This record gives sequence, structure tokens and C-alpha cells, in this order.
Amino acid sequence: MAKFTKKRNEELRGLHVEVYNNDITKALRRFKKMIAEDGILQELRKREFYESRGTKRRKEKEAAIRRYKRQRLKNDSM
Repeated sequence: MAKFTKKRNEELRGLHVEVYNNDITKALRRFKKMIAEDGILQELRKREFYESRGTKRRKEKEAAIRRYKRQRLKNDSM
């Protein structure tokens, strides 16, 4: 009997949501929130197409510049 429960627990890895009182909409809302917090969809979009190292570096540099400019604007307005 112990093997059965162990196997069942191994199947429940990853994200899962239990449905209470047949309220699927509430469970779906919770599941979508969990996915958003975990960043799964963002990761999927990033891995959808191959991106070379140079392109990755360029995007990271542009993002850093945007963060820097946003931080400067925030500090200057205060």
C-alpha cells in the first residue's frame, strides 16, 4: 500500500489546484495566478524561438538602459 501512495505523490509534482464545490472558475483563476507568479508563460514565450547570444546580449543591454533611464526619471522628479 505504501508504494501506491508514493507513486501517487510523485505524479502530483508541479503546479496543481484542487477544485472545491465544483467551482471550476475559481480554481481556474487561482491556477492562472499561480502560473503568472511562477513566470511559466513568460518563459514559454522566451523559448518559443531560437535567440542567438548576440541578440540576447543586445536585449539585456537595452533593458538595462531602460531601467537606468526610468530610475533617473524617478529620482529627478523627487
